[in-house]
Amino acid sequence: MKLRFAPSPTGYIHIGNARTLLVNWLYAQKHGAEFILRFDDTDRERSRDEYAQQIIQDMAWLNLDYKEVVKQSDRYDLYRHAAEGLKESGRLYPCFETKEELDFKRKRQLSQGKPPLYDRAALKLTPEEIDHFMKEGRTPHWRFKLADELIEWVDLCHGPISFQGANLSDPIVIRENGDPIFTFSGAFDDMDLGITHIIRGNDHLANTAIQIQMISALGGNPKSITFGHTPLITGAQGEGLSKREGSLSIKDLKEEGFEALAIENYLAHMGISEEFHLSLTLEKLVQDFEITKLGKSSPKFLYEDLARTNMRLLHQRSFEDVQGEIQELGLHNITADIWYAVRENLNFIQDIKHISHICFEDITPVIMDAKFCQLAADKLPVEPWTEETWSAWTNALKEETGRKGKELFMPLRQALTAQEHGPEMKKLLPIIGYERAKKRLLYHDA
Repeated sequence: MKLRFAPSPTGYIHIGNARTLLVNWLYAQKHGAEFILRFDDTDRERSRDEYAQQIIQDMAWLNLDYKEVVKQSDRYDLYRHAAEGLKESGRLYPCFETKEELDFKRKRQLSQGKPPLYDRAALKLTPEEIDHFMKEGRTPHWRFKLADELIEWVDLCHGPISFQGANLSDPIVIRENGDPIFTFSGAFDDMDLGITHIIRGNDHLANTAIQIQMISALGGNPKSITFGHTPLITGAQGEGLSKREGSLSIKDLKEEGFEALAIENYLAHMGISEEFHLSLTLEKLVQDFEITKLGKSSPKFLYEDLARTNMRLLHQRSFEDVQGEIQELGLHNITADIWYAVRENLNFIQDIKHISHICFEDITPVIMDAKFCQLAADKLPVEPWTEETWSAWTNALKEETGRKGKELFMPLRQALTAQEHGPEMKKLLPIIGYERAKKRLLYHDA
């Protein structure tokens, strides 16, 4: 078995591309298959090396590995040779319509209530007409002639799928400049590289029907390939996601502080109706993955749901898992005890920087009641402190003052942390320590 992720390096990977990547990778891992990265970079105008490099970096950050990298831009000679064979067999034919002429034909068909299929006018051109166009300086693009026959396959996600060749439009497969379009180069590569499973979005269903005929015309066996088409992710309002607009790119989500595993958990469970059980490792995600569980309707990406998944993951991650990330933040004073004391108050890993600041650095305390804080400072227990210290201390203050509830606790929290909310004080107090606690309780604004 062999699968591929085949992005076009014309923009950053957005959340929709990432789901296709993840589904392919999980399926390959689940079945012990080979997995490769193929750059479909035949669009020379829009393909950029910076995007290709970012895709490689994104995959490394997501911990999704691959056996090799293939670039279509390195395989032009293979495509030219294959195209010549199709020209000789009559399956590729030259067309000279301009973009404007094709747009006019398409609009006229739509206005007449007809599907916008190419009318095969180019097949009626005489040698003299072709010669005339060439003398005018027109360079042809080339279309693949579809056979009028039933095209069918059993889809991994949809079950039996069928198209009638006559209901599809002959696709342009070679541009005027001689460059192949992905419909052709992708079909050739899938055959030539021995790809056995192709999993991609529902927007490729018609392309699959075309490529099945193309692989046959190239001498391959399309029945050796298993296809699967997943629903496309939409935005919260049902809108499409565009990588060229940088919509929800993996790069941006990383920079915002999302955990790679949180993104993968969220994407792996989108569209699945059963209860969402968080996987704390990629291995567990692979173990639980079943492509047949993916729903048939388009799932909506909700930023707040991803944020909630990120929070849930952080609340369960061990110190060993996050230690490297914490050190990358320049925090070398965060120990395992501190992590377990505060992790349930984190939304993003970088939130621990704020907690570190509160615990170890100078802050400006909020003194609500100076007299009460003075008393609290006098009543501070001697160290060493444990989680029981907070209760013993506040109980003593309660006995002394008669205060209780918010009246008792809020002045202490604000003096010690300058915050109204945060981790439990019984956990924070031992981290802050006696000296800092006393200094903050006795703080006077100059």
